Amino acid sequence: MDLKQLEYFVRVAELGSFTRASIALDIAQPALSRQVRLLEVELRQNLLVRNGRGVTVTEAGKVLLEHSRGVLHQIERIREELSRVRGAPSGRVAVGLPPSLSRVLTVPITREFRARMPDATLSITEGLSVTMRESLMNGRLDIALLYNAVPSTDIDLFPLLDEPLFFVQRADQAAADPIPLREIAQHPLVIPSRPNALRMLVETELANLGCRPRIALEIDGVAAILGLVADGMGSAVLSMNAVVTSAKAAQFVVRPITEPGLHSKLSMAVSSRRPTTGTQQAMLELLQETTTKLIEHA
Repeated sequence: MDLKQLEYFVRVAELGSFTRASIALDIAQPALSRQVRLLEVELRQNLLVRNGRGVTVTEAGKVLLEHSRGVLHQIERIREELSRVRGAPSGRVAVGLPPSLSRVLTVPITREFRARMPDATLSITEGLSVTMRESLMNGRLDIALLYNAVPSTDIDLFPLLDEPLFFVQRADQAAADPIPLREIAQHPLVIPSRPNALRMLVETELANLGCRPRIALEIDGVAAILGLVADGMGSAVLSMNAVVTSAKAAQFVVRPITEPGLHSKLSMAVSSRRPTTGTQQAMLELLQETTTKLIEHA
């Protein structure tokens, strides 16, 4: 079997589409389809079922998919070991960052990555925790920073930070006094839509007190949320880091939440289905150092 054909098959199976796989692999779709078909002919098995929505993996395809992941991982490990002999890690690492951290972490992480691993390639994607979790499982991401991630058999979690959350209002609307969590239910909120991790946390904790949030607007994006708070459209629940890194931080008052306080747990996540390579392990260490330093400083 040709290793390139195995790589093509794995990517098509993980993305569930020849179209998406051809874009990810930067190869023409007819050529990609032909290579996968040649693999099926060689193995005398149908590996994928084509349908109008994409492809699904057959039973034979599932067996090959698990073995192919292992083979490709070992090949990557060999390349990394040889590069280590040469003196510098190589390989590719795909990292997912939540929007509230992306603008703070992208530049320092990229700078440090290039300094430590000049022969390796880094890809950074911004996304919501739910989307990034799916990308971890289908192989589009190697590492992701997730808020309030629920443990599962599909991903391995490494706790990183426990960030307190604050009640954010326009500066002319309130003083910076602490606010009991129960009182937040009395204020119209500008908050992300479900199933955003922050939204689910606020709703769950208020429900524990017998309250429901007053949702004024559902907005997926920290900058947009802060812009609407500044415009008087409502209040928000955000981390201190999200506010202080805003271009208009002076327009807001940030109030501690009490009785009880709200905390957002940030974790590094990797797929439990694929062992981490040496380069990915080095990236995990880099992320832990950089994220902890920058967020705690903020």
